[in-house]
Order: sequence, then C-alpha cells, then structure tokens
Amino acid sequence: MTVGAKSAVPGGTRSAAATRYLLAGIRLALGWVFLWAFLDKTFGLGHETVAAKSWLNGGSPTKGFLGSAAKGPFAGFYHSIAGAGVTDVLFMAALLGVGVALILGVGMRLAAGAGALLTVMMWTAVLPPASNPFMDDHLIYAAVLIVLALLGAGNTLGLGRLWTSLPLVRRAPWLR
Repeated sequence: MTVGAKSAVPGGTRSAAATRYLLAGIRLALGWVFLWAFLDKTFGLGHETVAAKSWLNGGSPTKGFLGSAAKGPFAGFYHSIAGAGVTDVLFMAALLGVGVALILGVGMRLAAGAGALLTVMMWTAVLPPASNPFMDDHLIYAAVLIVLALLGAGNTLGLGRLWTSLPLVRRAPWLR
C-alpha cells in the first residue's frame, strides 16, 4: 500500500494524510541540513565555517575534515583527496543539489541516491564512529533519504507531482 492509499482501518485516510505531512516535514528538514551545510561552507556564515575560510574566500570545504579529522581504514584515501579542487566542487555540488531537490521535492530518487552515497562516504571517513561500534547519524540519514524517495515524499508540500508529469521525467524514471 502506498502512503496516499485509502485504508480499511477507520480514520485511515486521516492517518495517511498525517503520514504524508510527517514525511514532507522530514524531507524539508533534511533538505535544510544539506542546504545549510552548503551555504555555511560557501559564505562562511560563522556556524561551522568562519568567513575567512569560506569557499568564496579561497577556503576548501573538504580540506579540514578530510585532511585532519578522517580516521580509520579509509583515512589515507580521504587525506589524499582532501582540498583537491574536484573534491571540493563535487562535495559542494552534492550538498547544493541534494538540499535543493529535497526542499523542492523533485528528483527524489537522484537526491536520495546522491545523498545516501555522500553520507555513507562521510561515515567511512570516521570509522569507527565515536559513540558506537559502527552506527551513527550518517547511516540513519542515508536510510531516511531512501525511505523518503520510496514513499514519494516529494508529492506533499513539494513539487513532486508536477516534476513527475514532465515529459523528460516520464521518459527517464530515474529522474523521479
């Protein structure tokens, strides 16, 4: 049964509507997490990135974390790509693309795949996590992104229905 389907349980349509709005809220919140990271790293808004180290002022959004905080079995790989121009561009494009797609509710499959890949890579950069032998918020984010795409969370409080009606998206379902 899809999230929007009517239920045989009394009050089921009300429950389905509540579920759709809850998923939309989670989608918007997670979209803001990605978009805020992009904005803070680009402009140095002072939360995690000071203006002097912003991307616009010549700072690298990947050098600090991947260059010094990465540890575990993949540390050598992450240290080797830290601060590289292509790494910075791909990382920032992923943050912006996933954030905007989630907030608008469009391209949910692509956003979920890219966001899950990004968050799993961030998880591998800090193995083992500080607070648990293997589980941390990065894996939870990856799972939630996939669930949001599977359940069509872009259709409520988003442009998902309009997006999926576009001829290009109908021809290329992976763009949904």
